[in-house]
Amino acid sequence: MMQENVNPIVAKDRSADTSRPILTIRIPATSANLGAGFDCIGVALDLWNTFELYHVPGQKKHIIIESFGEAADRLPKDHTNTIARVMFEELDETLGQKAPGPLKIVCHNNIPCGSGLGSSSTAVIAGLVFAHALARRELTRENVDTLKRAVLSRAAEIEGHGDNVVPALLGGLVVITRSANGRLLTHGISTRVPKVVVCVPDFVFLTPKARAVLPPTLPRADAIYNIGHAVMTIEALRAGDLKLLAKALDDRMHEPYRFPAIPGAIEAREAALDSGAVASCLSGAGPGILSFVENDHERVGEAMKNCFAGAGLKARYWILDINETGAEIILG
Repeated sequence: MMQENVNPIVAKDRSADTSRPILTIRIPATSANLGAGFDCIGVALDLWNTFELYHVPGQKKHIIIESFGEAADRLPKDHTNTIARVMFEELDETLGQKAPGPLKIVCHNNIPCGSGLGSSSTAVIAGLVFAHALARRELTRENVDTLKRAVLSRAAEIEGHGDNVVPALLGGLVVITRSANGRLLTHGISTRVPKVVVCVPDFVFLTPKARAVLPPTLPRADAIYNIGHAVMTIEALRAGDLKLLAKALDDRMHEPYRFPAIPGAIEAREAALDSGAVASCLSGAGPGILSFVENDHERVGEAMKNCFAGAGLKARYWILDINETGAEIILG
């Protein structure tokens, strides 16, 4: 019975069926910041990227990447792909091992790239999980959670935004910070919130650009404002208190500078609120906008989409649940 749980990564018989992945990981989208929780609050959403790892004996190339879905025609298909790069670097520099033979990674992408929904985080997490799985002598269904915990700090370090990678790994609503000695601290909080509607315009607003528009310093009054609103946002989401959430989901640290940089975003947020959204904020650094909605989800989504259209941008929206499970690792 135990033999059935042993990961084929370490099986001695290399003639096993190579048409089946040796490891699959499903990783949810995330929305970071949530208004005043800049770099400290994130939530996992029920929209997924799936990555499969295969052994392919006889393959001439050391790694092949196949991508389907979002941005499939633009993503690198070799070792420069983020998943492969992170996997090989982690194996070599951190774990002191080499990848065992030719590999193939198949990506099924449902999370739009550059949207503020943590697409890049899923690639980092997949690369790390594949690396640590390949380096283990044995990987069983019983110690999959240990594997997720093993890559948690590394994922936050590499990706640079713990409020994206931690919810993606652990699921749910998570508060992320660091201790005085730099250790990563995380705390998951159960939520009682309605569905969210996320609208993403076709606008390039990558994180470096989104960071560049922020001022180098923050007035004390704005810092105090954000602390209070971040605490109230957490309490509102924990309790499912929509009246409190409507008051709490506001920010003075990044949104006043980022919203004007995204055509149609200010109008889209106002339209969402006018159409029945409880509260709206940027998803991560944007350009996506996340709205908490109790009813009339389609109406809110269409209202945001139409505002972006008025600014000359195509947009799409998703109606999503909060995901409470986080990344799912499937053996064999």
